[in-house]
Amino acid sequence: MIRINNIRVPLDFDFSEIESFCVRKFRTLSGKIDSIRLSGKSVDARKKSDIHFIISVDIECENEKKLLKSLKNAVLTDKYIYKIDKVHQPSQRPVVVGFGPAGMFASLVLALSGACPIVLERGADVDTRCAVVENFRSGGRLSAECNVQFGEGGAGTFSDGKLTTGIKDPRKQWILEKFVECGAPEEILYLAKPHVGTDKLVNIVKNIREQIKNYGGEIIFNSKFFDFDVSDNHISSVKYSDKNGIHTLKTNNLIIATGHSARDVFELLYRKNIELSQKNFSLGVRIEHLRKDVNKAMYGNFSEHPALKSADYKLAVHLPNGRSLYTFCMCPGGEVISAVSEENCLVVNGMSRFARDAENSNSALLVGVNTSDYGSSYPLAGVYFQRKIEEKAFLAGGGDYSAPVSLVGDFMNHRVSEKVGKVKPLYRPSVKFALPDDYLPDFVCESLRLGIAEMGRKIKGFDDSEAVLTGVESRSSSPVRVNRGEDFQSVSVGGLFPCGEGAGYAGGIMSAGVDGMRCAEAIIKILNKGE
Repeated sequence: MIRINNIRVPLDFDFSEIESFCVRKFRTLSGKIDSIRLSGKSVDARKKSDIHFIISVDIECENEKKLLKSLKNAVLTDKYIYKIDKVHQPSQRPVVVGFGPAGMFASLVLALSGACPIVLERGADVDTRCAVVENFRSGGRLSAECNVQFGEGGAGTFSDGKLTTGIKDPRKQWILEKFVECGAPEEILYLAKPHVGTDKLVNIVKNIREQIKNYGGEIIFNSKFFDFDVSDNHISSVKYSDKNGIHTLKTNNLIIATGHSARDVFELLYRKNIELSQKNFSLGVRIEHLRKDVNKAMYGNFSEHPALKSADYKLAVHLPNGRSLYTFCMCPGGEVISAVSEENCLVVNGMSRFARDAENSNSALLVGVNTSDYGSSYPLAGVYFQRKIEEKAFLAGGGDYSAPVSLVGDFMNHRVSEKVGKVKPLYRPSVKFALPDDYLPDFVCESLRLGIAEMGRKIKGFDDSEAVLTGVESRSSSPVRVNRGEDFQSVSVGGLFPCGEGAGYAGGIMSAGVDGMRCAEAIIKILNKGE
């Protein structure tokens, strides 16, 4: 297969005519194409006066090696095929704790291998979970076991559903294909910045769940993992509780993929003498602008072109105080949502639906927090650092899960806002005016003030005085790493596989999914050796 890269096409390009276009553009292909498909598509907006698409195409034809010499920006490539080794169903089935992206794809690979995994998820199935989350966002009670962090699909279910990643692992292609197979639009296979949105993710995760069950896996919702046993320095059983009491599962292989917010799991691992280490994380706020203003800033006079979707951005600035400020998890046409999982704490995140058509666009504005900022060598010091900030944000918001908000102009001038301007905060259940200084460390606030001004010089209007800052964004990554070896097992106990974002080995849906696959492969290898 020949892949031709860096093909420029106008915004009005008719993609249904891609084969005839390629034949005209690359005349040596005339009459020789067996198949052609789009394999890459991105927006080139470097010049606001000349915005266009850059595409790649994959072409199958005769004499590919010979034709390659006549084509510019072309390479030979093979279709990636992910192979899963088969196993006989073990007498002690592997257990996966957590059904977010890491646990989900670990479970899927194990199920497809014939290992018949058992999945424990403390939260509810996604339909029940959506109802619980909506009730909380409408002013109802917080559920500490089923919320934006916990439940089927993990934290990623209530997000923008970004499927971008910086990792080069080829397994990500299989994940994208599984998403399409389970209901995602085919465009995620070729877009440079694919996303599916919360509304589509809800059905996708249900379909993945059904695949796992069809291949012999079992998912137990509302089941809280709280302990495990070790024999001869190896996992021997797992304990969980549900409405019917306490249960024990015998197993030799346990994947812990509980995400960055399962702080009770970190505490359990520490008590059981599992080696943990501190890890840097980031802290800050969400910034909201009008979507139309972001589109105008990024696309200029093309901002209303029907071929262009809601604009995104990615910024990072190095500051004179030695810190850096960067944007993270930008949600075009999205909303700021509560990401609370503990009582008397306040946490926010960004969420978009597939259409990305909400009035505002938002992004996290984050400052790196180093382990030296924790003030302690205790492995869980970062968790307590996070929680203290979240408790302060809860109080700053009035103590009823309202979020503290501030207009950028008021924040820059150290004054509490009195009313919103053109940007109406979309957070629910409600907001309260308060300065980030009330809940964030001084070095974070200083970095925000310096960095927002600098970012305003990179994107026109980014430092708009009426943009809204909502706090606190504190769960961008885990402040703890559960140390593991090259075999993916804990360095402390055999058969324990720390996995995904919570264990410190991933940073988003795709990288978490890939890490889950790799942990599953390690277990399959063990099962086939009969260990």
